[in-house]
Amino acid sequence: MSAVNVEVKSLENAEVEIKAEIPAEEFEQYRDQVVRRLSVNIEMPGFRKGNVPEKILVQKIGEMPILEEMAETAISHAYPKILMEHKIDAIGRPEVNITKIAKGSSLGFSIKTAVMPEVKLSDYKAAAREEMAKKEEIKLEEKEMEEAIADIRKQRAHVITGNEQEKARNPVNASKEEGDESKKPALPELNDEFVKTLGDFKGVEDFKAKLHENMLKEKETKAAQKKRMVIIEKVIAGSDIALPAVIVESELDKMMAQFQGDIARMGLKFDEYLKYIKKTKDDLRKEWLPDARARAKAQLILHKIATEEKITVPEEEIEKEVKKLVEYYKDASPERARDYVATVLTNEAVFKFLEKEGSA
Repeated sequence: MSAVNVEVKSLENAEVEIKAEIPAEEFEQYRDQVVRRLSVNIEMPGFRKGNVPEKILVQKIGEMPILEEMAETAISHAYPKILMEHKIDAIGRPEVNITKIAKGSSLGFSIKTAVMPEVKLSDYKAAAREEMAKKEEIKLEEKEMEEAIADIRKQRAHVITGNEQEKARNPVNASKEEGDESKKPALPELNDEFVKTLGDFKGVEDFKAKLHENMLKEKETKAAQKKRMVIIEKVIAGSDIALPAVIVESELDKMMAQFQGDIARMGLKFDEYLKYIKKTKDDLRKEWLPDARARAKAQLILHKIATEEKITVPEEEIEKEVKKLVEYYKDASPERARDYVATVLTNEAVFKFLEKEGSA
């Protein structure tokens, strides 16, 4: 099935409008399958579901629902072919409008869709070289270690106190100390016995050495991430990008989903949280709009660099990570999981490419 009289018009902000028709004889060929599909949900005395005659179905629901279902089916088949024939790199969900529909007539429709915008990159290799040339010694101060150890001891003290209070609530273990919850928990002494309760440590010195190593690695990771963001910000500043609204909305959707997940993990209900902060979802989306635009631009930049440099991720690596993701998130869509994993791994490959180029 193919559309005729196809017109493609470029709009602002990387969008296009497609106007087309599907000839009457081709449009009519979808009628039988649509009638069978709709009759499954219709109960009529004397007929099994899915076997209601067309004439009776039309009497029951009318002609227009059948035509609309035919139109949806016909356009879903024609749209990918239009994109391929006219080399349209569409993204996001298209906006479809029926312009002409009647029994025995051709189907007229228009589609507005965002397309992958043209990205004119600035010199991303130069930006990487400039940033990677800045050498910064990553050190861990003694004061940072002391503060981290103090926090660990405080957290442990609260855990111990909480356990003791739970025991005190048990009538069997009740004592005269029960109810003295205002008493500030004493910090456990930093000794070999204590650190062994925290993990697989031989003693205090082993604990300090491993803590120092982990904290230093964390600082190095944060410094590397900061460099990556600076590189991308420089490339964005020098690049020309038309930003479709659908990409920004997609980023806002991701940010909202992540935020709702964070709130849920804190044991809070999202609607109650919104009431507490006296804001709506729309308020949050407006606040996040600048960040969403920046994230969208960054993703387009990374996608363009990957294309320019032919950077790809092995399929087996993607599938391996997708499997882990869907096992952890049972309700996750495999298709969306794959898109997410492929994007994350490709972005990481691009950043490694830029770091290598910048250090050469």
